[in-house]
Amino acid sequence: MRDHEPHPGPVGHRLSTKEAAELLGVKPETVYAYVSRGQLSSRRVPGGRGSTFDAKEVEALARRNRRESSGTSGSGGELSVRTRLTLIDTDRYYFRGVDATELAARHSYEEVAEWLWTGQLRPGATFTAPEAAVAAARRAVDALPEHTAPADRLRVAAIAAAASDPLRFDLSEEAVLGTARSLIPTLVAALPLARHDHRDSGPLAQRLWARLSVRTADKASLRALDRALALLVDHDLAASTLAVRVAASARAHAYAAVSAGLGVIEGPLHGAAGGLAHKLLLEVLDQGDAAPVIADELRAGRRIPGLGHRLYSGEDPRARALFDLLEDIPRAEPALAAARDIVATTARHAPLHANVDLALGVLTASSGMPATASETIFAVARTAGWIAHALEEYGERPLRMRPSGHYVGPRPPQPLPE
Repeated sequence: MRDHEPHPGPVGHRLSTKEAAELLGVKPETVYAYVSRGQLSSRRVPGGRGSTFDAKEVEALARRNRRESSGTSGSGGELSVRTRLTLIDTDRYYFRGVDATELAARHSYEEVAEWLWTGQLRPGATFTAPEAAVAAARRAVDALPEHTAPADRLRVAAIAAAASDPLRFDLSEEAVLGTARSLIPTLVAALPLARHDHRDSGPLAQRLWARLSVRTADKASLRALDRALALLVDHDLAASTLAVRVAASARAHAYAAVSAGLGVIEGPLHGAAGGLAHKLLLEVLDQGDAAPVIADELRAGRRIPGLGHRLYSGEDPRARALFDLLEDIPRAEPALAAARDIVATTARHAPLHANVDLALGVLTASSGMPATASETIFAVARTAGWIAHALEEYGERPLRMRPSGHYVGPRPPQPLPE
């Protein structure tokens, strides 16, 4: 189902139920079914028993139905949703109109998150986790098997935090922002520590580092991790973000909406891609040459992780922004060289550029982190964007994210199966 900009139209330019049904080519009962599914809005007739409908909204639905009946959606089969958050345009991307890479270069992850949520900067913003929520989340996460994937740990932590919050069903902007500022540090605090001598305080990047690496973080490394988090806050309507908006459209609370996003990123084509790039880099470092490694990947019929992006014809701007910082970290040089070798080797046959997964792989591989660390970084970072999208969706009419199925099965009536 596509979303359309509202058209105010002339005052009183509304249709009766009968007129709307005639324009749509359906029965009056079906018009009210569209209303119940959130595909149309209605307004009661003052002093009467009927309803009226915005003429242009009905016309838009009629056009959409005609496209669906012909098997097309009018835009390459893709859903389109209004948003004021992120614009991707000509190999650059913007948060609320501001260049996202410049924003991430000048502000912390927490400050960028605040900008995305409210359109205002809060210098020095920090997120604090409530003790009760952290205790509940840690108990739940500690009960999981040792080999549990990061997204599963985070999803369990989010559910436990939700259960400890009696106000979770308050969907007002103020309440959801309060949830956002407490949920993100709770997710981090619930993860097992890699270094047990760590004091759980300071910027979020510092707290997260202690859960990803046994090494002591220097300032340059923490700056790189914080930059990665800020760059990954949002990226338009990625698959996980769409899941979050669908949940929010049904008025699921913020914890549940975030859980929906966490469920999607486990796929190898989304949140797990950075881990695949991490492993590829280690293999190139082990062999000393990207050529045989790339050959083996292609022979096995696999895509080369960390290369190409459907939204950018050139290099992913997030990758360049992160590479720039990593070049200032001496221990990252071998992994950076391996990344350059991968890009150069593949470029002989395909004009693919580095994406943010390759840059994340360099960060994690050179910092003594496991391959799954990039998935954790991605999930924690994107939680802020998911909540921003949930906030937007709470301001829309409910259940609008309800596309109509285009049935292509056997036409009824069919005989009962024997």
